[in-house]
Amino acid sequence: MSQQQNNQLVKEIKIFALTQDPIYIGTGGYTIGRVDNTIVRDPITNVPKIPGSSLAGTWRYYVALELQSHFKDEFRVNLKSRIKKNIDELLNSPKDWMKFEGNKFAKIKCAGQDDLPNKTLDESKSEESGHCGYCIVCKGFGFSKKDLSWQGQIYFIDLNILFFPVFTMKGTKWITTASKLKEIGLNSISSPADENKIKTNNGNEGHLNLGWLYLEIEGTHSIRNENLACFNFGNFQLNPEDIVIVPESLFSHIVNSNLEVRTSVSIDPITGAAKEGALFTSEAIPRGTILYGCIRIFDKLAIKGIDCKIAPLPSINHLEQALNDSKHFYETLGIGGMTTRGFGRLKIILLGINSTEKRENEGNTKSSTNHTGGDKSE
Repeated sequence: MSQQQNNQLVKEIKIFALTQDPIYIGTGGYTIGRVDNTIVRDPITNVPKIPGSSLAGTWRYYVALELQSHFKDEFRVNLKSRIKKNIDELLNSPKDWMKFEGNKFAKIKCAGQDDLPNKTLDESKSEESGHCGYCIVCKGFGFSKKDLSWQGQIYFIDLNILFFPVFTMKGTKWITTASKLKEIGLNSISSPADENKIKTNNGNEGHLNLGWLYLEIEGTHSIRNENLACFNFGNFQLNPEDIVIVPESLFSHIVNSNLEVRTSVSIDPITGAAKEGALFTSEAIPRGTILYGCIRIFDKLAIKGIDCKIAPLPSINHLEQALNDSKHFYETLGIGGMTTRGFGRLKIILLGINSTEKRENEGNTKSSTNHTGGDKSE
């Protein structure tokens, strides 16, 4: 299959994410060392990351949650009452992707682990538990029933750290490397020539501390405001003077030395005081960190020979709008562990899709044009 054909079948959407709270994606279990509960790291670079599997699991739940929030009260739980209705009759103010035919059988249980995998696809239609196998959640993220398994159409990549905040004597600075900037298309940025020096916007500060490291400034970097236009997270905007380019060999050390480390203790419910032997520490990616990654959506509609049991399939446009309309849940419910204790909120930007607002504006413009055209004809 040619590259051109691949490009027609698969759409890639870039993700940039700003941590609004510390993010804890644990490795599971305890380790002996400075920190009891460690977070997931890239085994090659030893830099913390948010795994694609964490994104896939939470986003599946948030798409299901967004869809359920539009069901009318009388149809939200009672699946049998939906059978003879059209999808438009079941939903309040439905958006295009919510009108997908299979959403008639959607339930909140379409997220999470399927607790009825031994049911057939047809039997799952009316079950109040387990994956239905028909809705945009099941077809977009995948499912497995007794008579049919489906991989899904959405592929998530790990979110890696792009800009990491470090407190310095000049205030908070965001460190990055030339290779990370090249991954997002900034090819003209070069690394410091000396492995013990850094680059800043002014380049004349002499020295700068990055945590416990005190490094000499080699010169200026060439990052400009227009290079940072895509990192507009509402009230937060990254500026060139906030950025420090560090050598590749130091990035991991600086990041791991400046992670948030929080000490917690269990409370004895009888005494109301700290429980003996229950002290533990956890590390987390600090708030203000900017991460990047991508999502790929496979347009399986274009493949001939699809099992007729799985048809119809949602389009790329429907899937990307479902992701875009549900990403706001990351700003409230968050991702990872300890979300009820001040961790987890994430603000996400998706690049390369037609946003809901843009489509609505286009629709309004078109409607207005048609209306104007009608007036003229009259």
